[in-house]
Amino acid sequence: MRVLVVGAGIGGLAAARGLIAAGHEVVVLEQAQELRLGGGAVTLWCNGTAILGDLGVDLEGAGQRLATLRLRTASGRTVLDFDLEALAERFGSAARVVPRGSLITLLESGLPEGTVRLGARVTDVRSERDGVRVRTRAGQDYSGDFLVGADGVHSRVRSLVLGGGPAALTGVATCQALTPAPFDPGSVTTMMVGRQGDFGFMGAGDGLMQWFFDVPWSPGAPPEDKPLEMLRRRFAGWGGPVARVLASVENGDAEVFPHTRHKVPLRWGEGRCVLLGDAAHGMPPVMAQGTNQALEDVATLVDCLDTVPDPAAVVRVYSSRRRRQAALASTLASHSLAVSGPRTFMQSEYLMRMNGSVPPRLATRGLGRLLRTLSSRI
Repeated sequence: MRVLVVGAGIGGLAAARGLIAAGHEVVVLEQAQELRLGGGAVTLWCNGTAILGDLGVDLEGAGQRLATLRLRTASGRTVLDFDLEALAERFGSAARVVPRGSLITLLESGLPEGTVRLGARVTDVRSERDGVRVRTRAGQDYSGDFLVGADGVHSRVRSLVLGGGPAALTGVATCQALTPAPFDPGSVTTMMVGRQGDFGFMGAGDGLMQWFFDVPWSPGAPPEDKPLEMLRRRFAGWGGPVARVLASVENGDAEVFPHTRHKVPLRWGEGRCVLLGDAAHGMPPVMAQGTNQALEDVATLVDCLDTVPDPAAVVRVYSSRRRRQAALASTLASHSLAVSGPRTFMQSEYLMRMNGSVPPRLATRGLGRLLRTLSSRI
């Protein structure tokens, strides 16, 4: 089968690898003039690294393997440690933080030459009885037996195939950067949570640190030209790591990404066209589920194209198999953190410390159960 994939991000390139390994002919259409290697680092949970392993992506030496997820209060007091090595042993794959550019490079390097067509901005998609046709802004036409829209939260394929408006703003934004580490975080990924929002940091390999803050963000608010000044005001008085990180960077280092969320559709496509990753279920980066859910999409889609005889029936089967998990991940990502209003009381120092009474083994077991609920791979 000839498959057209729109978008050369993590989801699109992973889909291309999986589909080629399954015997399909694949062309990836990317609107940018070169692969986009920026965007900080991504956290891959045990399911994400397992699926990448299935796709033949060797992550050994890439980024930082994670041994512990540590939850701390705003003052810096440790509340809970989740044993990620225990989960790695249980599931057969380890959690890892990898710079997005490194992962994109690894995924693309395993594709046959000429698979990715750059500067191919899709303007029209037609799903016909016996195949699909795509036209680009440059006037080029591509035809295939099947189309995968993996072109992100502002997906052109989604708007052409399903219609509807853009993803909705949630009222929260992430300020983040991948910078030289001001101290060695080791194999621990740390989340500090308080009534002002949250702060996370983790090593990303090669002396780099991925860090982020989640803060309120009003729809229509003007761009923040000096985000570090805002962060220093909002998080003044927080524990030592916050001040050390903010003192080590400059305004040009931090990027601001308003959170958006798609309503997860009942059907993830139409005819011979399906959606994958953020194009199907854009969600906030809270809990780092976006990339991992996109990889779950890839694994399920590759299996569906292999086992469902009629390509026109793939949309229905694929949608039904993936919708519940993606919708749950989206709900958790959208509602597990408060940055304003009465719900922030649950993130106060006192109540956060009360949560420290949960035995670490029980907390780790609960995290493992959650990851398994959100995955069909582990």
